[in-house]
Amino acid sequence: MKLKEFNYFLPQDLISQKPIRPRDHSRLMVLNKKNHTIIHDFFYNIDKYLKPNDILVANNSKVIPARLFGQKTTGGKTEILLLRPLKSNQWEIVLKGKGQQNKEIKFNKKLFGILKKQTSTQTWKIEFNLSNNSLIKQIYKLGHAPTPPYIKRSSNLQEYQTIYAQTPGSAAAPTAGFHFTKNLIKKLKKQGHEFEFVTLHVGLGTFQPVRTENIEEHQIHAEWGKITKKTAKRLNQAKKNKQRIIAIGTTTTRILETFTLKNELIPGEKWINTFIYPGYKFKLINGLITNFHLPKSSLLMLVCAFAEKEFILQAYKQAVKEKYRFYSFGDAMLII
Repeated sequence: MKLKEFNYFLPQDLISQKPIRPRDHSRLMVLNKKNHTIIHDFFYNIDKYLKPNDILVANNSKVIPARLFGQKTTGGKTEILLLRPLKSNQWEIVLKGKGQQNKEIKFNKKLFGILKKQTSTQTWKIEFNLSNNSLIKQIYKLGHAPTPPYIKRSSNLQEYQTIYAQTPGSAAAPTAGFHFTKNLIKKLKKQGHEFEFVTLHVGLGTFQPVRTENIEEHQIHAEWGKITKKTAKRLNQAKKNKQRIIAIGTTTTRILETFTLKNELIPGEKWINTFIYPGYKFKLINGLITNFHLPKSSLLMLVCAFAEKEFILQAYKQAVKEKYRFYSFGDAMLII
């Protein structure tokens, strides 16, 4: 399968620069996989398209202020993105621009780091002079919301965070969850819909473009995920009861599908790098809530795997025509 098959035209003015308020007033495109129908609505009406016993599963990972600005010993400014902790004082990072091993980056009077090793063409290991809580305290003091490069305005963690975020660790938000408000969740629960939560710390895989012409050769960066025994038991029971499991976002989809073996969701925690693209046979989820993704991205490929590729690209074309808002702060799609 070729990379160019997942391209589409998007006018730059449709890339949303800020979230809509209230969040559930974003637009909602509803796709029916079987009938190939498309309905245009608003997210606060999502209950119209759900069955009473549907279970919605969300990623409760919390975004940390992973974007740090520093200064090289040469005096030049630089920027790092914290991806994941390796030791109490060591992190894997994305470094903006060129780096050099054993060179220092100073962040303020209390915090500096030494570049120790380049782990890939995009990532480095950095060793800080502080560790544990002292390091975390400085990260939260100095760090900024790690919004994607297509967001041209400064953002903050309050808006670049789901309302149910709980477990710190993500370098990017699971943005499909942005559309939920406390009132909407309360309404859905009152109607009989259950919410379950998994944790997948979003890392480099979200930022990483697919560079291989044959998409099967692309490798996704590993991300840490966890599913509790309680959640696994509830979702396995739901599957037996023929209840629909609706994944909120591609990260939720990836962890649910990865942890499902022989049609049973297995609890636990591990690093995963599952790449889902057309041809994949889904084992657990029955529906997907997602945003509109970048051309040629692994996220778009996952969506094309869940529904027919031509149907999804047709929907994207219609979204452009109807001036939907795209990407992280954009509108939503429900595929059932």
